[in-house]
Amino acid sequence: MQSPLLQEFHADRMRNWELRDIFNHIVEFSGDQHGSRLIQHKLESASSEEKQKVYDEIVPHNVLQLTQDVFGNYVIQKLFEHGTQVHKTGLAAELEGHYFALSKQMYGCRVVQKAIEYILPEQQASIVRELEPHVMECIQDGNGNHVIQKIIERVSPERLGFVQTFRGNVQILATHTSGCRVLLRAFEYLPEPFTAPLIEELHVNTHMLIQNQYGNYVMQFVIEHGKPQDSSAVILQLRGHLLAMARHKYASNVCEKALKFADADTRRQLIDEILTPRPEGAVVLSMMKDQFANYVLQRAVVLAEADQREALINQIRPQLAILRRISTGYSKHLVSSEL
Repeated sequence: MQSPLLQEFHADRMRNWELRDIFNHIVEFSGDQHGSRLIQHKLESASSEEKQKVYDEIVPHNVLQLTQDVFGNYVIQKLFEHGTQVHKTGLAAELEGHYFALSKQMYGCRVVQKAIEYILPEQQASIVRELEPHVMECIQDGNGNHVIQKIIERVSPERLGFVQTFRGNVQILATHTSGCRVLLRAFEYLPEPFTAPLIEELHVNTHMLIQNQYGNYVMQFVIEHGKPQDSSAVILQLRGHLLAMARHKYASNVCEKALKFADADTRRQLIDEILTPRPEGAVVLSMMKDQFANYVLQRAVVLAEADQREALINQIRPQLAILRRISTGYSKHLVSSEL
């Protein structure tokens, strides 16, 4: 049942409501869609006294409830964002012992992420310690993986001993819908002593990962952002297989990335593969007619040096008339190009 005050608020939302108007009803309003929005908005410019009053009504008895509530979680997030350091510390303390469960809960995981952003390093470490025994479970959870990503982004690397558990599991992570995101975040934020063994493990399965629905994103990252030797090791796996990889739904993305970030000599060798006829026919024509390879061919034309570009265009141009007659959605870019 709604209190008379909440009913009045719903009936007269045009009134300029202030936090002081709803004191002693903060928890009820936090769990209401429009009441929650009011509190969130007012907390951004509230006085210290007003923030303290909101905090006192929520802590300690209502923190866990509101953290998991569809509307209340936003109020807790705002307190982490705009409360005093004492408020942030107190909220985090109330959630201790519940971080694992909250990380897997739809609304709770958002509060945990916000807490990680705003609490002191000692309390960040407390969250890490609580999640450490469950880190692989969190990574493979639709909500929990976002918490692990936030920890990798925000917590000092020396506190992230759980990254050692990634070793031996890199292939599992790289081919998992959320595991690949966590792995990419690790590569992006952690120093080389953490990431080098993980990337080394990737090289064992490069050929498979290039063709994987999720692994291809990891391979693209290594090509673009990895050390030159790691990038080259991935690109090397495409040599001799460029046509097959270019025609593959996922590997074609890696081919495009390889053409863009390879050194000049390697790029030239890859494009030579496209230009060299095979017994079964011209590679260029095969790529032109393929829904994925045609994009790799377009990228090759753009990035090729002058002599190779001319050779590509000389092979493409005679086929354009045929493509115009059988034009499909994926070949329209080549058909409409001014080659």
